[in-house]
Amino acid sequence: SNTCIVTRLLRTLIMLALYDSILPFSAFLTDNFGRRHNYLRISLTEKCNLRCQYCMPEEGVKLTPRGQLLSTTELLTLARLFVREGVDKIRLTGGEPLIRPDVVHIIAELKKLEGLKTVAVTTNAINLARLLPKLKEAGLDLINISLDSLVPAKFEFIVRRKGFHKVMEGIDKAIELGYNPVKINCVVMRGFNEDELLDFVALTENKPVEVRFIEYMPFDGNKWNFKKMVSYQEMLDGIRQRWPNMEKLEGAHMDTAKTFRIPNFKGQVGFITSMSDHFCGSCNRLRITADGNLKVCLFGNSEVSLRDIMRSGASDEELLHIIGAAVGRKKKQHAGMFSISQMKNRPMILIGG
Repeated sequence: SNTCIVTRLLRTLIMLALYDSILPFSAFLTDNFGRRHNYLRISLTEKCNLRCQYCMPEEGVKLTPRGQLLSTTELLTLARLFVREGVDKIRLTGGEPLIRPDVVHIIAELKKLEGLKTVAVTTNAINLARLLPKLKEAGLDLINISLDSLVPAKFEFIVRRKGFHKVMEGIDKAIELGYNPVKINCVVMRGFNEDELLDFVALTENKPVEVRFIEYMPFDGNKWNFKKMVSYQEMLDGIRQRWPNMEKLEGAHMDTAKTFRIPNFKGQVGFITSMSDHFCGSCNRLRITADGNLKVCLFGNSEVSLRDIMRSGASDEELLHIIGAAVGRKKKQHAGMFSISQMKNRPMILIGG
């Protein structure tokens, strides 16, 4: 009877769903601590149209010659390989990813990869309002916008360029096109912008944004020192004095941000506590730099060149074994803020936001 057929069909679908959920995750992307790396960040370019003080040394950086950067074909080949092994989220970073001329094409091609659920971008939003309709049409799922001050003059001081109003226009355009939440990343630095925390939180009252306060992190050339870092606890205490009823939200196991909401506000607030309370135990992220190096930890200085391996004519299988070996060497946690500040690493601009 029809009922029997429907029942059998449902049973089959349930079995398939169960089978899918217990399929072994790629051994190549699982490290020695059982962390499954299903989130890949790909830097599209080392170039940027801003010069943020915590990201790029004042004297600028020596850019990699164009021929040593990943071509679009190489980038998509790597993305395909990682997605085949279980990556279901790719974030495009920079430099500033939206200055890459074929960014819309790259997003459209990534969206064709079976198994990839999310394509995200982290941008300074200078070009966002102009490009967003095309990016959305190509399939862009999520947007993170970097913004460290709501005071135009201070914004220009931090980023060493003009453009504050373009960023605000980009945020409004993202909201208008239905992105919810629009994430706003704010690096908090003592003596720079810690006095603006309440103004940033107030943005979440009427806008569907998630403002994420990021502890200032040490990178090559950004003159990091412990005194400039405002810890999560200090930020939280300051905000709670103004909004004592701010409540903590349940986060997913692999979320980097601790999230909060003020009752009746449209948006929410997050804290990324890389320094004072690291989340290495649940890290599921890998990074590919614009010149094709795989970084298994943002704060580690070991890298392996996937570009050189690909260009030497290696097969997918050989490439996977090298990726697997790099993931296998990933440490349990980063070295801590004091050790990191002494360590030789790339400037943030050359890692990928």
